[in-house]
Amino acid sequence: MNQTLQKLSRLQKITAVIAIVGLSFCCLGLVWDRHVFYVSYLFAFVFWAGLSFGCFYAAMIHYLTGGRWGFPARRFFEAGFMTLPVMAVLLIPIFFGVHELYPWAQPDIVAADKALQQRSSYENFTAFLARAVVFFNIWIFIAARLRIWSLRQDFTQDAAPTIKIRALSGPAIAIVPLTTSFAFIDWAMSIETNWYSTIFPVIILAGQLLTAFAFVTVVLAWIGNEILSDEQAGKMFHDLGNFLLAFVMFWTYVAFSQVIIIYSTNLPHEISWYLRRISGGWLVLVAFVALFHFFAPFFLLLFRTVKKNVRTLAVIALLLFIVHALAMYWVVAPTFYPQIHVHWTAFAAWFGIGGLWLTVFLENLKTHPLLARNDPRAPKPIAQTADAK
Repeated sequence: MNQTLQKLSRLQKITAVIAIVGLSFCCLGLVWDRHVFYVSYLFAFVFWAGLSFGCFYAAMIHYLTGGRWGFPARRFFEAGFMTLPVMAVLLIPIFFGVHELYPWAQPDIVAADKALQQRSSYENFTAFLARAVVFFNIWIFIAARLRIWSLRQDFTQDAAPTIKIRALSGPAIAIVPLTTSFAFIDWAMSIETNWYSTIFPVIILAGQLLTAFAFVTVVLAWIGNEILSDEQAGKMFHDLGNFLLAFVMFWTYVAFSQVIIIYSTNLPHEISWYLRRISGGWLVLVAFVALFHFFAPFFLLLFRTVKKNVRTLAVIALLLFIVHALAMYWVVAPTFYPQIHVHWTAFAAWFGIGGLWLTVFLENLKTHPLLARNDPRAPKPIAQTADAK
């Protein structure tokens, strides 16, 4: 275990350096070109915030179901959702960039668009700020209570903390995704002047869960054998591979459903969102995402031997993680760039925010045992391993 903590500490130093360098370049990008900086920053923020939320959903799913897959992964999901206070702070720059990002914050555009005028009571800076503050307070409160009770269970044989976790996770599994949907409508969907989709938040949520399982799979593949026996690790990775397959299919299903519905109605204010994202060279990115976000991982994850092979599964999970970042860039960037365009500030923002996210994640991971103890629902072999560690 000491060796594992040393590995985590070494990695944390690297991620801290990446965060400092990336955020420093972000500051240069802000001076260089405000508009490009804010577009890049928004893309990076929605991706890494989505990872926090994906960990949040996955943890609550496990709290409620108690599946075997989640006991070794619980602390990793918890470390992920406990980054939410940092994401709340990282949202602040977007408040200063609303005039660069959102048409509802630009008086000349609002004056010329009747739809924006009709939505002005909802889409305005005060409401945008208030919703973000309220939502983050809700999320951080729920996350903190779940984390406290989860850690408290480590020190008692009494099942009371687990009972409290389940009691809160029941309503929270509805409250958190619902409020997150409204948040991502604010942050990601309202960058368009006159476009909306009721299935868009579902696509975002599915991608967040997929990203969270991919991320935790990669981290567990790196240190899993140091906290679990080979047999336990094999079963866990097989389960995680099944989750990856399930969310690859679910994300593709809801994303394709949106395409079919919008294509069949062929309304100008709806189809324009896709027209911007398939013209000007953006279609190349669509093809890349289609191949490596669905077809290749779907085919590979059908095979049990692939899901049993830790290294292969980790490579697939890492590929999904990276390609989903490209998918999120495709959601944000074409609104602002008619031609396919990737500025260096996009890399700076992604690595800067990501480095900070990972630094906080690793700190959360290091400060407590990597295996949860004393959960009354834990399978006996895993419970014994947790006690031994």
